[in-house]
Amino acid sequence: MSALHESSLTSLPLLHRGKVRDLYEVDAEHLLIVQTDRLSAFDVILPDPIPGKGAVLTAMSNFWFGKLDYPNHLSGIAPESAVKETEEMEQVKGRAFVTKKLKPLPIEAIVRGYLVGSGWKDYQKTGKVCGIGLPHGLREAEKLPEPLFTPSTKAVAGKHDENISYEETVRLLGAPRAAEVKNAAIALYVDAANYAATRGIIIADTKFEFGVDNEGKLYLIDEALTPDSSRFWPTESYKAGKNPPSFDKQFVRDWLESSDWDKKAPAPRIPQDVLQKTADKYREALLRLTAG
Repeated sequence: MSALHESSLTSLPLLHRGKVRDLYEVDAEHLLIVQTDRLSAFDVILPDPIPGKGAVLTAMSNFWFGKLDYPNHLSGIAPESAVKETEEMEQVKGRAFVTKKLKPLPIEAIVRGYLVGSGWKDYQKTGKVCGIGLPHGLREAEKLPEPLFTPSTKAVAGKHDENISYEETVRLLGAPRAAEVKNAAIALYVDAANYAATRGIIIADTKFEFGVDNEGKLYLIDEALTPDSSRFWPTESYKAGKNPPSFDKQFVRDWLESSDWDKKAPAPRIPQDVLQKTADKYREALLRLTAG
């Protein structure tokens, strides 16, 4: 499969190009979301795509949307039916959704089950993660006493997401909606993590996004529990006290961390072997989770 860095559909109006997804309007009630092979790290779009990544993200999101008992944005409409030209059908085949048009909430609902990444750095400095106090003496990558809800802002491409407090979440969403999102995000994470553990994968943390319809009903939107939105570890390599190898884009992030990049656009070119190993990790995660 050749890599798709950017879709080019002319039969539908382009609404937005995100870090990974391109959004088109199908009609007044539906969107077409194309999952490209772009990769974003440290909130910067990298110049080199990961071949086949969009298809893996689509397959994995479809799997989780079907498995998790929660309303989601899928419409059931085949993406190929939303475009007209054969070349456009090839662009969307296996890598797109037709979704209900919902109003996204202005936060990212992050759930952390393990002490790693920015959470570990925060804990080392403050003994807390995003202002939430934790017991003393926890080790890197250790399982947290309970999953933490640590929301953030939703930054546009090129800008950094920022952690926000639960109080700020309440200010943005209102107390009832903030509680609904928090409870839903934690419950979805726990359900997914319990299942993934049976397939040899630890979900260390993940990011959910939610939207509402005209009646105010909450839906899971965007993607769900993919290597782009989550940190997956192989169970057999896990040991508290060190950051395990991962199935997700952390492989690229680690390479970038070891470079002299200042984490500002433009990002450096990624070596071919790093791209290939990342693509292999994405596919292995999909196979582990979905194989019969």
